[in-house]
Amino acid sequence: MKKILYSISTLLLMGGLATSCLNDILEVETQSSFDASKVFANYTTAEYTVLGISEIFVHTNSYNARLNHMYGYNTDIELKTGSTASGAKVYERNLAEYDTKTDNSSLNTTNNGYNEIMIGIERANLAIQGLKQYGNVAHNRDMAYLLGESLTYRAFFYYELIKMWGEVPLHLEPLTSATLYDPKAERDDLYKAMLADLEEAIPMLYWPYEATQTMRTDRINKAFAKGLYARIALNAAGYAWRPDDGKTGTGNFGSLRLSTKQEMSKAELYPKALRHLEDVIGSGSLALESDFEQLWHKFNDFSHVSGSREVIYVQPFGDARGRWNYTHAYPHTANSPFIGDKSSKGGQTGPNPTLWWKYEKQDTRRDITCVPMRWNQDVENEDGTKGGWEMRNATSFYWGKYRYEWMNNYPGGTGDGCKPIVMRYADIYLMAAELAAWEGDLSRAQRYLKEVRKRAYKGNEGMVDAYVDALTIGSAASSDDAAINDCKTEGTIMKAIIDERALEFAGEFLRKQDLIRWGLLKIKLDEAKNDLKDLAYMRGAYADYAKLTEPKDFKDKSGKNVLTTFPTYYAFWRQKGQGIEIFGLEKDEIAKTPADYNSEADNGGWNRIDFLSQGVFCQADPSLWEAETSYRWMYFYFNDYDDPYPRSTWPLFAHNLSNAQGSLVNDFGYPQK
Repeated sequence: MKKILYSISTLLLMGGLATSCLNDILEVETQSSFDASKVFANYTTAEYTVLGISEIFVHTNSYNARLNHMYGYNTDIELKTGSTASGAKVYERNLAEYDTKTDNSSLNTTNNGYNEIMIGIERANLAIQGLKQYGNVAHNRDMAYLLGESLTYRAFFYYELIKMWGEVPLHLEPLTSATLYDPKAERDDLYKAMLADLEEAIPMLYWPYEATQTMRTDRINKAFAKGLYARIALNAAGYAWRPDDGKTGTGNFGSLRLSTKQEMSKAELYPKALRHLEDVIGSGSLALESDFEQLWHKFNDFSHVSGSREVIYVQPFGDARGRWNYTHAYPHTANSPFIGDKSSKGGQTGPNPTLWWKYEKQDTRRDITCVPMRWNQDVENEDGTKGGWEMRNATSFYWGKYRYEWMNNYPGGTGDGCKPIVMRYADIYLMAAELAAWEGDLSRAQRYLKEVRKRAYKGNEGMVDAYVDALTIGSAASSDDAAINDCKTEGTIMKAIIDERALEFAGEFLRKQDLIRWGLLKIKLDEAKNDLKDLAYMRGAYADYAKLTEPKDFKDKSGKNVLTTFPTYYAFWRQKGQGIEIFGLEKDEIAKTPADYNSEADNGGWNRIDFLSQGVFCQADPSLWEAETSYRWMYFYFNDYDDPYPRSTWPLFAHNLSNAQGSLVNDFGYPQK
């Protein structure tokens, strides 16, 4: 059996084997020159095997070209560009708008993300078993580290499966013919196993920069495992759309609810999670980057892998794999000198346009996070050349954190080598603030919140003290519903944490899970829809822009016939360095012109753009402009339930169901094929 186990591991490492193929291997005697006793008794070969667990990240239908840009939006702050009305690709549109189908053309494959993650779990199981049997982990610190790394990978992969698919089968041992077709496990049992894995792993792991293995952020370390424990605990004790107790895998429609198990309650999990986070803070192994922009320079030039004390763990892509900037960077059209070929890249996701206005002017995160610009080969420069940066209208904000011009090692093509950040130190502080608030310790929660906010308000730290010191405990202490109760109550610590996590992590795609666990997914998406509509109509918080508008004709597709005229607010922009300078959006600039803009002819290099109107948010055929369903604000979610929650996890896709020999059943009203 030892030889059979290692042969399976070898095959998995070689190519990424769908679990449906394992049956054939398990039923025959395997000829192999290796066996587990040799592989896991030697550090070098054991380490190769453990490193192979993470190899599933780079598979095309796993995180490389699917999961990293198909999960995490739409939220109140992060949107897929395009919508049902705009005719965006159907499979992407459905994923973003909480209307996923079991035959999704991108994810319904034999090697889809579900199967790939399950392969990662099988690799972890084989490594865990082999290291426990042959690694002498009780007496060999490095072998113990490898076991801790394997256990953490297993916990992380199960967290990812629950996040995307909800309840799944639970395998804590290598697969056999008897367990290959296990049904789904209850979610609480999955969480219990994940937390137990981390409790076992944590004592074995090295702190960041403590040992050779943890000098890079693409290896598991103790701080990540402790932070992951807290992240899982927050989700386990939070809201989710779950099947009824005992009805998992029966086709049960489910409901939005908390766990009914005491061991998954906040009272049970939160104190443990807070202790883990405070261990990380007290370890001294990590620190926030002193400058928010510098953090993202390091991300784009890959130095966050070994040169940032803030970054805790990244997905371990090679320098020519992954499509993070290809998907999420602000757009570059063909012939940009920063992408080096004739295809456009970036701009497939971006901020909800209203996010720019959620930041105060003094918050240094705003102009790094939200940029209404692109690099366009058709821009005409003053020297007669073409190609440069230009401003876009209010519907086209993009992520400024992700920039091709900040990359030193861009290999060309779709694979950009960017290594997505899974966790950074700011998250440790903000999770700790939330957990301390639940314990009723307002001063401790305020202290952790200040750590993050003071970096954002560098040079204006007094504003942070004034704001945070005035916060009250609200309903946070010992409440299951603090977020629901306080999400609209200014001046409470929970409202401040909800807002701060949005401002700090926008574009890092943590928000969807936060909203789900807080019970705020529909509440915040509805709020965002109404807020975006207010921006388009220049009313409410945006009414000042309506004080000076000009009429702008809205024409049909031919460009000849005027359908209607919208009041339009104009802004100004000009190129500045590697980007643009904007005038007219700040409160003290509204309805004014730049000091050196005297006329269209004597413009000081400024360009005028029709930035804001109802018309710019119309995404349908212009002739449908009167229909409410033609506008962007209708598509934060768009499904038959008029509610994102029943579709907040994906179904098992048709290929998964057909290969499961009837053992897997979709819940939540999803089809069974």
